[in-house]
Amino acid sequence: MKPIEDQLDIIRRGAVEILDEAELKKKLARSIATGAPLNVKAGFDPTAPDLHLGHTVLLMKLKQFQELGHRVIFIIGDFTASIGDPSGKSETRPPLTREQVEKNAETYKQQVFKILDREKTQTVFNNDWIGRMTPADIISLSAKYTVARMLERDDFSKRYREGRPIFIHEFMYPLLQGYDSVHLKADVEIGGTDQKFNLLVGRDLQRDHGQEPQVVITMPLLEGTDGVQKMSKSYGNYIGINELSKDMFGKVMSISDTLMIRYHELLSDITAGDLEELKKDLASGAAHPKAVKMRLGKELVARYHNKEAAEEAAGEFDRVFGKKEIPDEVETREVAWDTDGTAWLPKALVDAGVIASTSEGLRLIRQGGVSVDGEKVDTDYKLSKGGEKLVKVGKRRFVRLV
Repeated sequence: MKPIEDQLDIIRRGAVEILDEAELKKKLARSIATGAPLNVKAGFDPTAPDLHLGHTVLLMKLKQFQELGHRVIFIIGDFTASIGDPSGKSETRPPLTREQVEKNAETYKQQVFKILDREKTQTVFNNDWIGRMTPADIISLSAKYTVARMLERDDFSKRYREGRPIFIHEFMYPLLQGYDSVHLKADVEIGGTDQKFNLLVGRDLQRDHGQEPQVVITMPLLEGTDGVQKMSKSYGNYIGINELSKDMFGKVMSISDTLMIRYHELLSDITAGDLEELKKDLASGAAHPKAVKMRLGKELVARYHNKEAAEEAAGEFDRVFGKKEIPDEVETREVAWDTDGTAWLPKALVDAGVIASTSEGLRLIRQGGVSVDGEKVDTDYKLSKGGEKLVKVGKRRFVRLV
């Protein structure tokens, strides 16, 4: 194993908080002295069939621990998903059916090993132990926390102040997530900043069970391609790890220059030293943002597909978007879809505020002044729901329609 400070340099990268670092140093020292790896856990509720790059922020941190020689425990929250995690929610989250949970869990198992080493990862389902708990066990666990403590959670306290309902089963979520740490004897748990309360509950429950409390590492919530909202399918700003290679590459190229650095820090294999050099080169102009994004896009596509797909995606992007007149920053606009899941291009351009009327759009299209992803279109052209298209209107106007 690497020396403590070398390990800490890697663990600190991108982390928001380490609670607390002094405890982590003691755990690492003991691990080095005994040769016993730390148990590092992170849980994912299978609430959707596909993972996106926002989910991989935690997976990349798990990978770093794995490469440092520690034991990674990947928890698929098939029981807790049936409750619905209330973290960051302004209202009760609808629970999933058992069938939905099992289907999504199977896809998670396939996707995480695009990042983690299958042979060095312990994959577990928390229904295996929570599902065996008796009513008496549940009541005993509930007795460990008061309602007042639960209302310290920001989302619960906000809902309470606003008179929004909080159901009793929602209080169970952080307790059951915390009990995962007790059952697995976790040394470290990694989660998003919105999970901080739940992670700290795990520490409290471990103390109550006579265990050494886990160290909590919180990671930031990755912004989506819009650079504002956290990455989410519901916001339409996500990059899925199962997306077509060309779509993944194109979305990476669409992010802002500022977001590009953040993506490097949280998603790339670039070393901390090289990341600092990259920041300096961008600031001085020695590195061009487009070239840096191209490199990041190829790294991510190669990870989730393969190197050949990455080169093909980069080549196609250059062919379609590589003309000098296309600016590095292109404004993104959302458009509404008709009931059939399509949007007629002239109307979409009006809705996006690009042109004043559909008649203007028809005129420009007939004159050959409108292209989509580098190809001229006719007046019947319709956008299909999902993904995004780069539309050129006239000689200089570019807009990305989502």
